[in-house]
Amino acid sequence: MRLPDQSSFPPPPSPGSKLGVVLSGGGSRGAYEVGVLTYAFGDIVKRVGHPPPVRVIAGTSVGAVNGAFLASAADDVARGVAKLETLWSELQLADVITFGVRQAVALHRVLLGGRRATGIFDATPLVQLVGEGIDWRRLARNIRRGHLDALSVSATKVATGQPTVFIDQRRDLPLPAPFSPQVQIRGQRIGPAHVLASAAIPLIFAPIPINQHLHCDGGLRLNTPLAPAIHLGADRLFVVGCSDPHGDGLAGLTPGLFPGAPFLLGKVLNAFLIDHLNADLLELHKVNGLLQDGIAAFGDEFIDKMNAVAAERGEPARRILQAFSIHPSVDLGHIASDHLNRNRLRFGATLGRQFLKLLDVGEGGDADLASYLLFDGSYARELIALGRADAKKRKDELEAFLYGDADPLPDAE
Repeated sequence: MRLPDQSSFPPPPSPGSKLGVVLSGGGSRGAYEVGVLTYAFGDIVKRVGHPPPVRVIAGTSVGAVNGAFLASAADDVARGVAKLETLWSELQLADVITFGVRQAVALHRVLLGGRRATGIFDATPLVQLVGEGIDWRRLARNIRRGHLDALSVSATKVATGQPTVFIDQRRDLPLPAPFSPQVQIRGQRIGPAHVLASAAIPLIFAPIPINQHLHCDGGLRLNTPLAPAIHLGADRLFVVGCSDPHGDGLAGLTPGLFPGAPFLLGKVLNAFLIDHLNADLLELHKVNGLLQDGIAAFGDEFIDKMNAVAAERGEPARRILQAFSIHPSVDLGHIASDHLNRNRLRFGATLGRQFLKLLDVGEGGDADLASYLLFDGSYARELIALGRADAKKRKDELEAFLYGDADPLPDAE
């Protein structure tokens, strides 16, 4: 490949700067993340001529799936994201979730429990997709050879509700100190079970046993895993969300009608995603502001002196961080609703007409629950296109951030 003129390159990263990619949860909305990744690590890499030096990847739920795939391609990221796009684009709903008589008969186990882990959907196709679609040996080799410092996957321990962060990192790097009393950190070689546990939406998919403990969706407590990336050393965070944190909530309800469980469940999932992303970025913005004010008031040695005091208490060092976030410019619930209407006959044959009605009950103009469950290639292609378009709109600042210095916290307001 012929490299462009060096003068067109963005300025080099700050000395010692470490770039981390943070991918949030969202079920089938993860196709949007793929669109952003293919532009950032496909189109931009081809233009610049070499990939940005990603050192840390942190993912939750479907972000864990995409993050593990990205980690497995850390040695050839442009080709890897192209393969990831193909994988999502060719999905068939039955490749990921199935629902039929067998699942309908077993619904009582979802409500009452039993000796077998059960969800509304049969996740066997998802197990096969994750197990065969990600090159796990290559992932381990990339970390061992230093193409990547660390991969973290977040899940929730069912018995206690505690977030658990599984970390796979280079042997010469120590595990980060616990960053919260409620969060458990486990150093392990990450495999299919960890990713499947992180993506196991409660009730929808069965929880996954890891180390003799059941785990489910990490998005319940740690949907946008900024903290793991930060404590693994990243000081530039490229964050991709799956929901619009500035949604206007204009999808109204018919006067006099009360929403059913599917509508409310979709809104609950939205609340988890939006609230976590906004709160984490705003907290990061506040800490940066305090550190910058301290430097302005007491000089350049302020942070070093403060960290020396923190170290005596066994607390981690603080530093100014940069974060660049991209999120959907269009409500993905609206896209899901339109997609359901165009493909009602096809999806009805797969899921059953009655169950399909539960996903899109006609309350308001969206289908939020469906937007998390439609693991379908044609729906994924729409979200991928949107992700690419949203990233392309910000190509100059995105390229500058990935390869050099950028203003902290775009879209953090």
